[in-house]
Amino acid sequence: MKDHVQTLSQHLFADLDASVFVVLDGASVPGLIKALYQQKPDYVCLYRGELKPDLAECAPYLVQLKQDSEFTKWVLEEGWGKHWGIFAAASANMVAMRKHFRTFLMVRNPEDKQVYFRYYDPRVLRTYLPTCNPAETQVMFGPVKSYFCEDEKPEICLAFRSVEGLPKKENIRLIEG
Repeated sequence: MKDHVQTLSQHLFADLDASVFVVLDGASVPGLIKALYQQKPDYVCLYRGELKPDLAECAPYLVQLKQDSEFTKWVLEEGWGKHWGIFAAASANMVAMRKHFRTFLMVRNPEDKQVYFRYYDPRVLRTYLPTCNPAETQVMFGPVKSYFCEDEKPEICLAFRSVEGLPKKENIRLIEG
């Protein structure tokens, strides 16, 4: 599946006026904390405060990606197809993106109970975004120009953009065949 990396990278970094971020799910990414400490990308935990080690291991992390970095290569090569996280091209800096993504960590369910919203799992995002009305679309996108995540078939990348107030999905074939 490593043939997908070049095509995926080209789509993620296509907008030269946008920064590329990934929200990684610590619960799904083996060795994430170690990779963050060793490779030192620009990152921040989406949870606040000092975390106990077991919570830090499974917390979501926002990472700003650089196109040719070893960390980006590792995420794209090893994580694609394994629901490690979601990608976003945005016209905002790390501080604004952390604030934006933190707003979705807790939501109210139909019984009005607060629950964690694991939007950073691509299986959740690709199901949720197509159901958004214009107000929800505006909130979910905020500074985000495009979301990218894997499809059920990892040879397909799903790109979501806000078009006329609604999320529009595009299927991007990563591997020919």
